[in-house]
Amino acid sequence: MIIRALTPDDFQQVIELGNSVHGEDYLDVDSLKKIYQMGIKNNINAHFIAESEQSSQAITANNQTSIIGFRLTYAAGQWPVDKWCTPTEWPVSVKDMCYFKCNTVTESLRGKGIGSKLLQASIQAVKAQGAKAGVSHLWQQSPNNSAVNYFTHAGGKLIKLHPSRWNQQSDETNDYICVLCGDDCHCTACEMVLEFD
Repeated sequence: MIIRALTPDDFQQVIELGNSVHGEDYLDVDSLKKIYQMGIKNNINAHFIAESEQSSQAITANNQTSIIGFRLTYAAGQWPVDKWCTPTEWPVSVKDMCYFKCNTVTESLRGKGIGSKLLQASIQAVKAQGAKAGVSHLWQQSPNNSAVNYFTHAGGKLIKLHPSRWNQQSDETNDYICVLCGDDCHCTACEMVLEFD
């Protein structure tokens, strides 16, 4: 497996993997372009992908994707703090807090440390950008609560639970189709913070 910075050439595979894992319309080209820009600061890219060590051509020939995981991360000071955030409970100021948007690994390869390696790559990047901590909203209903478990194992601390965080009536992006709930999502987001050394 190779961990490397996300580039625009990777967008289509990232969109396909994200939508297959998180639900229809989770990502599209326009949203990913915006996310991508929000993760670059001081010419440092905080977004990463995990790629199979096999050549992309060999994998494509077998109708498989070469991208097996990705991590999308917003640079500190470059993302909107919304009503689902609790900055009064954060250990650092808003300007020093990055946002861990999404960590996604193909289903057959989960539990092999890929997500943790992607997180560590993003942490190194955002620290180089100047961030002192990162916040994320982890999907509590992920299989076996794996999202919260892996982030806790990395040192993340729970700040607050946000029921129905991704519900269409609560979220400004009303076209998301949850893989568990359909178009009326009631999954809980666990707002968690990870301080950097």
